[in-house]
Amino acid sequence: MWKTAEGSTGRLVQLCLGYYFFYVIFGVATKCFTGRYAVVVPAMTDMEFLVWSTLGGSLICLLVVAAAGWWRTGGKTDRFVQLGPLRVPAEYLYIIPSGVCTAVVIPTTTLMYMLLKSVMVAMIIMRASVIVICRLIDEAQIRQGILHKKVYWEENVAMVFAVAAAATQVFLAKSSDFDFLRNTAAMTVLCAYIGAYSIRIYIMNYYKNTRPKGKPLDNKWFFSIEQIAASATMVLIALGVYASSAQVRPVLEFQAAVSQVHPKWFPATSAGAVYGMVAFFSVFIFMFKGRTATFAGLVNRLTSLVAGTTATLLSFFIFGARFPSPADWGSLALILVAVGFLSLAEKKRVSELAKAQEIAVRPVEVRS
Repeated sequence: MWKTAEGSTGRLVQLCLGYYFFYVIFGVATKCFTGRYAVVVPAMTDMEFLVWSTLGGSLICLLVVAAAGWWRTGGKTDRFVQLGPLRVPAEYLYIIPSGVCTAVVIPTTTLMYMLLKSVMVAMIIMRASVIVICRLIDEAQIRQGILHKKVYWEENVAMVFAVAAAATQVFLAKSSDFDFLRNTAAMTVLCAYIGAYSIRIYIMNYYKNTRPKGKPLDNKWFFSIEQIAASATMVLIALGVYASSAQVRPVLEFQAAVSQVHPKWFPATSAGAVYGMVAFFSVFIFMFKGRTATFAGLVNRLTSLVAGTTATLLSFFIFGARFPSPADWGSLALILVAVGFLSLAEKKRVSELAKAQEIAVRPVEVRS
């Protein structure tokens, strides 16, 4: 088994491989349920798949954190606040809001695909925005005295190539693909997505960068509390939308998906459980020990981009879906350049952390 130390490059590679593996499976599985290549009969609408896959993803997260006991506070903090009759960890005051933001990010991601004419443009906006958000958060936390590490020039260069990779296909987009700029509903969803993700990533890095000396950076505890809060918020949102009398397409489609249960709801829920596994690796990469938000955000999004291209290629061979376009391959080439600069930054960061004794670098052991 491949053993790695906390905060080491090997541990980071393991997380990326896990993220990539489950993302590819989910990307291919999605084709089975929706669109022209759907294997499921009758095919699901995007909203039906959103409802059941979100349920599966939330359940797997809750089951794991409950079974593993990650939610227990013992030894995770020595800072408590009194809220009425309750004495709770001070970290709850920002981890729970992070969970609320997560509950906003999950549905707005799919709504972006539904409201925008071009799925490709939606992906570009979401991936590029997260990369830029991470760099701005580093700058903000450096100025606030929260982050005491500098962003290496290699990370900045990698960010430029990553944004270029995400935006490559913009040159092939039609002017009508950008009609969402005049679409109030689409712009509202986009602003909600960017705002919620900005707050969430800021909170993740605030938690990571403000751990008192001697106290562990317990990302599993953070993840568990965040997911519990996210699930509770999504239940409340779902109840509100289901009871709503608004005559708008997403609301009507959600109500229909819940009231008229699709016969293949269980397989879709199982596919959602695969996406739930992606959430574990995604959060742990965003919060990876000793790295800047810029670096971690780039690793997260670049892994997503590579996994997306792989899923497209596999879908071509399995379902006869479209073959990756020249723009896809060009994007992949830019990603590889960005990864090269990130590798240079990682070598410098590991050396810096080892000298400061923030991480223990040890040889990788391989056991059969």
